[in-house]
Amino acid sequence: MSFYNFKSKFVEKANVTMRDFLGLLRDILVIWVIVFVIRTFFILPFQINGQSMYASYYDGEFIIVDRFTYRFVNSPSRWDVIVFRPHVSEDKEYFLKRVIWLPWDKLKIENWRVYVFSKTKNEYVELKEPYLSDSNRNATYVSWDKNSYVYEVPADSYFVMWDNRNHSTDSRACFSSCYIENTTNYVKVNDIIWKIFIDLGYFRISKFDFVHPTLWIDTKPKWFSTTSTYDYNLE
Repeated sequence: MSFYNFKSKFVEKANVTMRDFLGLLRDILVIWVIVFVIRTFFILPFQINGQSMYASYYDGEFIIVDRFTYRFVNSPSRWDVIVFRPHVSEDKEYFLKRVIWLPWDKLKIENWRVYVFSKTKNEYVELKEPYLSDSNRNATYVSWDKNSYVYEVPADSYFVMWDNRNHSTDSRACFSSCYIENTTNYVKVNDIIWKIFIDLGYFRISKFDFVHPTLWIDTKPKWFSTTSTYDYNLE
């Protein structure tokens, strides 16, 4: 083989290798852009930490949250389970809670029950909460007090609570303490980032099932199972 032919084949091989390398970089860039757009504007995986949403969601479960809806489609609805920034401490960047009352709602917690004011009926109507477990139903307190507490939700704000009502803190106690400066009972709409899109449950690869390893509860996935908003004739 002549030196010229050897050099030509070497250059040709180098060009093919460079094209393959540039193609790989292009594919990586495209994949990165797609993942970035999806994570920024559409969906994101999360893992739940704690038992605050028992018995709807359990510690260690994986969920997919949807960011697109609240940015481009509509505002949070009653009973949506949301992820938001509580601004209560540097250690707690995000909270997972359920929307109970909407902007301009007037609400009351009395005798361990939850009520919303109906303008049509001109009275408080007890809130139906089918997502609560038996131990949490009719067991909603404010600082373990049976007295009546009335709240009026400001514009662009939401009142949220855990499903595991008295084993965590929420809007009833300003997410930490209402005596701390700049704390509030309400979540600003700008602090609400995501809503739960899909609950993937807790999958045990070793057993190939969805049984929680410490609670021994079946956490099989719930697909698009957001509770519907009940009509309380509030207008």
